[in-house]
Amino acid sequence: MTVKELKHKSNTVWSLVREALATEERDYTTLTLKRAVFMLSLPMILEMVMESAFAFFDALYVGRIGSEAVATVGLTESMMFVLYSIGIGISMGATALIARRIGEKNKKDAGTAAIQALWLTILVSVIISVIGIIYAPQLLALMNAEQSVIDSGSGYTRILIGGNLSVMLLFLINAIFRGGGDASIAMRTLVLANLLNIALDPLFIFGLPFLGWDGFGVEGAAIATTIGRSLGVLYQIRMLSKGKANMVITRENIIVRWATIKSILRISLGGVGQFLIESASWIFIARVVARFGTEATAGYTLALRVVITSILPFFGMANAAATLVGQNLGAKQPERAEKSAWFTAHIAGICLAILSVLYFTFAPQIIWIFTNEVEVIALGSKYLRIICVGYVFFAYGMVISQSINGAGDTATPTWLNLVAFWAVQIPLAYGLSVLLDMGAEGAMWAIAVAFSLHAMLSMWVFKRGKWKLKEV
Repeated sequence: MTVKELKHKSNTVWSLVREALATEERDYTTLTLKRAVFMLSLPMILEMVMESAFAFFDALYVGRIGSEAVATVGLTESMMFVLYSIGIGISMGATALIARRIGEKNKKDAGTAAIQALWLTILVSVIISVIGIIYAPQLLALMNAEQSVIDSGSGYTRILIGGNLSVMLLFLINAIFRGGGDASIAMRTLVLANLLNIALDPLFIFGLPFLGWDGFGVEGAAIATTIGRSLGVLYQIRMLSKGKANMVITRENIIVRWATIKSILRISLGGVGQFLIESASWIFIARVVARFGTEATAGYTLALRVVITSILPFFGMANAAATLVGQNLGAKQPERAEKSAWFTAHIAGICLAILSVLYFTFAPQIIWIFTNEVEVIALGSKYLRIICVGYVFFAYGMVISQSINGAGDTATPTWLNLVAFWAVQIPLAYGLSVLLDMGAEGAMWAIAVAFSLHAMLSMWVFKRGKWKLKEV
């Protein structure tokens, strides 16, 4: 290849990147398949990179406080998975409905679905906030937290769960933008929220000692995260009000429409159910690990943070596949919908295979970034190596199950989650860790096995093709 050809290719790539990150209306059902996947995936990947940075920097700063602070974050995050389940579940319902309406070229009904999903999310969030504010210490106790962790960490739990509206709306409104095919705004929202979190984390955690202020400790991480996400939500609302969601939103949409809310609920309940099932299994894993001490919990927390940090970008690809499936089904192109899912899954699988090798090789060095406690580094690196054994399967499981969700069939992935996470992961984790006396390592092997099984089941169901017949 000549220098001129290389320069032309480079310019073409950068022009595609600029086009993908621009906030403009596109019809992804008419673009070439590779171009559509690239255009929709890139901003969603960057969006999830920003979301994963929340976990990375919280762990980085909190790890400097001590193992009790890390344990607090880990146990609280396990409970937050329940909130994420509800938020993501409602978001999946909104994405499926909006993407289908966009594919049908019905922007007015797409706008109605978006606003009704907002009303539903706000109602659910207020109820959860009350529970979190009042019962934070009791919630930590239910997670088998040691008394020292409860005493020092209940404030963190109270702030994070009490302020859950910020993360719930962040999930939902970004899903609205994705369903409309405008993923670049969702990405920009996370960039804004994350930059604020990075800047505020050390300030609120460690304070300004030279001015006599020592900060809020681990509670400061919750304050910084909540503020960053809240300002991100304000930016989202501004973009919605300016008509940047590739749909029609008027005053008429704001009126509560129970028929539309019921449609969102009908689709969302499956999504909420499947993620609640997965969240319950994560809570169980956290409780099992907590039996083996604060250091084990801290090591597990840091290993899981590394896993989440690297997997979330590929969840962005899964979201892109879900949007393409929904829009192509709306445009009566089921075969193109199927090809979009497989193409995206193969790319994610290759990338995570490479990451698994890197993690297995450099696990101690990676965990060392977050903490200098020798025992936590040893345990965390051991846990990370075990979990990454199933990394390739993680990719296919995420993309293919999200693609089925994107078709509006959220019931099937719910059943798959029941089998993989309740029928297999929970009893296997307890059996290996407690009955066979493998300690926390047994729970890590259960995670790898369950996610691998989940991926294989998802691919088998997807190949059968019944999701193509789903009406929403």
